[in-house]
Amino acid sequence: MHKHDLVYLTEDASHDAAIEHINEEAFGPGRHTRAAARIREQGPHDLSLSFICADDGETIASVRMTPVVAGSLVGHLLGPLAVRPSHKSRGIGRELVRIAIEAAKRRGSEGVILVGDPPYYGPLGFEKVAHNALTFPGPVDPARVLVVPLARDAHARLKGTIAWRKEPACHRSPLP
Repeated sequence: MHKHDLVYLTEDASHDAAIEHINEEAFGPGRHTRAAARIREQGPHDLSLSFICADDGETIASVRMTPVVAGSLVGHLLGPLAVRPSHKSRGIGRELVRIAIEAAKRRGSEGVILVGDPPYYGPLGFEKVAHNALTFPGPVDPARVLVVPLARDAHARLKGTIAWRKEPACHRSPLP
């Protein structure tokens, strides 16, 4: 039996080709037309908040975080999150999400937003955003817009447009 040596690392430019392959494998060619992809096209993701998982030196999963402003909330858009089919159902995606949220929290993010499957992301701390509260640069199913609120008033401030933002670090009012 082969022992897997999983390591979680901060993404760097050397991971780009592997991440592109993993995302193509997971989401296919239509991935660039999705509303969240439209936001990611507006500016770069934050390498310091994006992570990969390697198995015996091979990149087998990744998650990226893009700085956004959503209504008046200053936060991050999580995704894409993808795991190679050979490594699915081992908790790797969940661990990458946990690591990314913790890193965003330490950075002062007011919330981590994504468009995703509520049954998968709910146990990871994501909550539904109010129906049609955020306007994306393209069609999106409002039932799939989720947030991990990291500021006390996060839900109240998620009203308006979501767009890429140029960093600086976030300033938040922490949850009690």
